[in-house]
Amino acid sequence: MALLLDLANIVGGFLLAIALLSLIPRAGDDLRRIAERIGAFGWLVGIVALVTGGYYLIVHLISGPQVFHFEVVGIGVGIALLWDRLTGRAAPDTDARTAGGPSSGGAVAGARLLLAIFGVIAIIVGIQGLFTPDG
Repeated sequence: MALLLDLANIVGGFLLAIALLSLIPRAGDDLRRIAERIGAFGWLVGIVALVTGGYYLIVHLISGPQVFHFEVVGIGVGIALLWDRLTGRAAPDTDARTAGGPSSGGAVAGARLLLAIFGVIAIIVGIQGLFTPDG
């Protein structure tokens, strides 16, 4: 179950951070193509992140020892990936080619950047979770 949380953090973080990752020279286009292929399954990654993060949050609140950042980030990733399905409003576009363009407002560009930075954090937390012993 912990592996599912870590993988959901990594994949979900990748989907959220693609706006920044696509700006990497020589690798950005390939990363964007990969994100477009797995982007259709973003809702599934979001559900896995919400369920596993919620499960570990409940377990650690009830039996301790403490709430860890892995589950908090997982819940955040799940909410971010499922934002349009939860609220009925479209999530900010994460395409780097249109992010921050002249037609986008400053708040929308800021939300895109915030989601991308949170995605990078989620990738790091997911990788850390792979190397952290359970128990």
